[in-house]
Amino acid sequence: GADLGAEKFLDIKCRIAGLKPDATVIVASIQALKYNGGVVKADLKQENLEALKKGIVNLGKHIENMQKFGVPTVVALNSFITETEAEAQIVEDYCRDLGCEFAKATVWADGGAGGEELAKKVLKTLETKESHYHPIYELDLPLMDKIRTIAKEVYGAGSVSFGAGVEKQLRTLQEQGFGNLPVCIAKTQYSFSADPKIYGAVNNFEFHIKDIVVNNGAEMIVAI
Repeated sequence: GADLGAEKFLDIKCRIAGLKPDATVIVASIQALKYNGGVVKADLKQENLEALKKGIVNLGKHIENMQKFGVPTVVALNSFITETEAEAQIVEDYCRDLGCEFAKATVWADGGAGGEELAKKVLKTLETKESHYHPIYELDLPLMDKIRTIAKEVYGAGSVSFGAGVEKQLRTLQEQGFGNLPVCIAKTQYSFSADPKIYGAVNNFEFHIKDIVVNNGAEMIVAI
């Protein structure tokens, strides 16, 4: 999920290590998108264009998030024999409409040859699109505001609430000199929200922080 691994990489690792990515590749699959559109696992191998159109907003949110970091994006469709041309075309058209390159990847079946199209699209992106990478928040932003920024900008939350004592804990950490540390969010990987059963690209939900952990060695604040 680009909302978890990529967000941490772009907001924490790149900033600390001085890395500036030139492009990012999002890997998607037809079955995963149909699952986000409400299809049960037993039926994922059957063509379902309506479910695909419904679930593809999940991919759209991942693309939007990467673009918020100023990094050009390529979508790699992990392509399997169960998908149809009509389904693949929907994904390709959707990606193009959002301004990112698209390529099928059949490495599982064809080895290196199955990744040539993707490699060419990545090279094309590097040659024709300039990266303007930047983190989604500044380190001097208060800890509570960093959490709110990630929740609202990356997950689509409408509001952020804090459990008993969490606000006080964050204020204390701020006063103790931990305020300039980056924030690492610990939550389910199955949804943009904190509810693993909510699929697609949910918006305007309440994002609840129930605890705060200080990883002093790694120099980050973990919001659970």
